[in-house]
Amino acid sequence: MAQSRLKHVDRVRAIAVLCMVEVHTAAILPPEGITVGHPAAFVAAAFGGMAAPMFVTISGWGMYGSAKRRISGGHDFSDWVFWIVPRVFLLCLCQIVVNILLNVERGGRFEWQTPGVLTLLAFAALISPILVRLGGRERVISMLLICASPLLIGDTSGPGMNWFERVDSESAIEWLSRFLLDGTYPVAPWLFYVLLGTVLHDLGSNPEAREKGVAFGLLATTVTIFVAVFEGVDWALTSGDAVLTFFPASMPFLVVSGTMVALIMRLLEGDESVGGNPSLGDRLAFLEPVGRLSLSVYVSHFAVLGLVAIVMEGEPRLGIVPAFAATIVHTLVWIPLANLHQEKIPEYSFEGLMKAISPANNR
Repeated sequence: MAQSRLKHVDRVRAIAVLCMVEVHTAAILPPEGITVGHPAAFVAAAFGGMAAPMFVTISGWGMYGSAKRRISGGHDFSDWVFWIVPRVFLLCLCQIVVNILLNVERGGRFEWQTPGVLTLLAFAALISPILVRLGGRERVISMLLICASPLLIGDTSGPGMNWFERVDSESAIEWLSRFLLDGTYPVAPWLFYVLLGTVLHDLGSNPEAREKGVAFGLLATTVTIFVAVFEGVDWALTSGDAVLTFFPASMPFLVVSGTMVALIMRLLEGDESVGGNPSLGDRLAFLEPVGRLSLSVYVSHFAVLGLVAIVMEGEPRLGIVPAFAATIVHTLVWIPLANLHQEKIPEYSFEGLMKAISPANNR
C-alpha cells in the first residue's frame, strides 16, 4: 500500500535542492570584486554549507523509509536486487550526466568521471538493506564514529587539495580515493548525513527526543564559535584554516550543519508527524512540487549552468547586482516550473523513470 507523503518532508527537499541551485549558480557567476571575506560571499557560503547536508540527510531519510517498508513487507533477495539496482544505476547515470553538462573542458566544474553527491546516494541505496537491519543504537554509534572520521583520517582527506584536484582522477585507485576519502562528497565523512536521516526517521513520532538532540547540537555550535574567537581563526570557510570547513568536511562542520538540518526539519514539521498539520499549513504548499522533483531539478539546473559556463568562459565577471539577480532568478524559477510540470506532465521526470524501471515498486 502506498504511504501518503509528508508535506514537510517535500518542503525540506525543495529547500535543499533550491539551496543547491543557488550555491552552484553563485559558483558559476561569481561577482566582480567579491572576496571570501565579503558579506555576500558569506551568505552564499552559508546557503552552500547547508544545501548539501540537507539534501543528503533528507535523501537518507526517504531511502531508509522506503527500505524499511520493504523489509516489513517480507522482501527476499531478488526483491532487494530489483529495488537497489535501478536506483544505483539511475543515480550513477545522473551523476555522469551532471558531470558532462558542467564539464571543465567547457568552463565547468567537473570531470566526466567525478564522483559526487549522487554517487554518494547510490552508495546509500546499495547499503540500505544493511542499514534497515541495524538497530537504532548501532546506527547512532556508526553515525558518531563517521562524524569523528575527519579526526581519524587526518590529512588523508586532502586538506591541501584544490577543487580541480578533488574532481579529477587518473586511475581507478584515485577515483576510489575521491569516492571514499578526498573527493567533493566522500563516503567518509558524508555518510554521516545519511545515517542522520535514518535516525531522524526512527524518531519521527518522538519530536521531544529530536528537540533534545537539536538543543545539544546548538550548545556544541556555540562552543565552536567560542573556539574560533579564542583561537583567532575564522569560524567557517569553504576550505582553509577555520573551525568549520566544507572541503574537506571537518567534524565541527558535520555537527553544526547536522544540527541545523534537524532544526529546519523540526521547524517545518509542525504537528504533521503526530497527525496534525505542518508549520504554516498550506502556505508553503507551493514548494512541494519542487520537493517531489528534487532529483529532476538537481540534474536539470546543471544544463542551464553548463550553457552559462560556455557563454561566460573568458568573459569578465558580472557586477554584484546582475550576478545576484541572475542567481536569485535561476534559483526561484524552478518553483513555478515544478508546479507547472506537476500540472501538465507529472509522469515525465527522473523520479517517474525511477518508478518505471523498478519492478520492486509493484511487488
